[in-house]
Amino acid sequence: MAKKTIKRFLPSPAKLREIRSLRMLGSWIYQPQLWQINRNSTSTAFFVGLFCAFIPVPTQMIFAAVIAVAVRCNLPLSVALCWITNPLTMPPIFFLAYKVGAVVMGVTPQSMEFQLSWDWITHSLVEIWQPFLLGCLICGLFFGSVGFVLVRALWRWSAVRRWQERARQRRNRIRRTIHDVARRQEEISQHAEPDTRPPAGTSPRSPGQ
Repeated sequence: MAKKTIKRFLPSPAKLREIRSLRMLGSWIYQPQLWQINRNSTSTAFFVGLFCAFIPVPTQMIFAAVIAVAVRCNLPLSVALCWITNPLTMPPIFFLAYKVGAVVMGVTPQSMEFQLSWDWITHSLVEIWQPFLLGCLICGLFFGSVGFVLVRALWRWSAVRRWQERARQRRNRIRRTIHDVARRQEEISQHAEPDTRPPAGTSPRSPGQ
């Protein structure tokens, strides 16, 4: 069930081929091991994708794809999770990162409008780059680690649920088998072999008669 849910939200190979920034990786991104969905591959992909989502550059997906290829985790999931920081969610997410970095460095946060563009990076980032980049690093590591732990915990919980369901089904089959055997024995006892004694007033014939 977990695999089907994850596959439903993953970009297809054809979709990845349409992303021009990933073409530089060539055929690397189509290796079978980079498309596997298991506990290790999926949890690592969550860490990679969530960490790269906090990299404040427009080429987040390239970083996620390169790291996914290097550590052999699920590549489409790593790339898809970078879309968490999109034009709609980026301002509050990056402002949160900036505030975290400012608190850690002990500086007062400034009012800032965040944009994921090279123009903003080269002009506005100069004023706040230290607390902002520190906050992005802290948030990336934190949320990446949370995603990693949660996926592994949910995967284990799902595996335990499946094991318990199979055990319940086995117990039910055993109960049904025992019940069927007991019912069969009762039917046999009720339909025992009929009495073959001769009727009253007659006597069994001897072999010579």
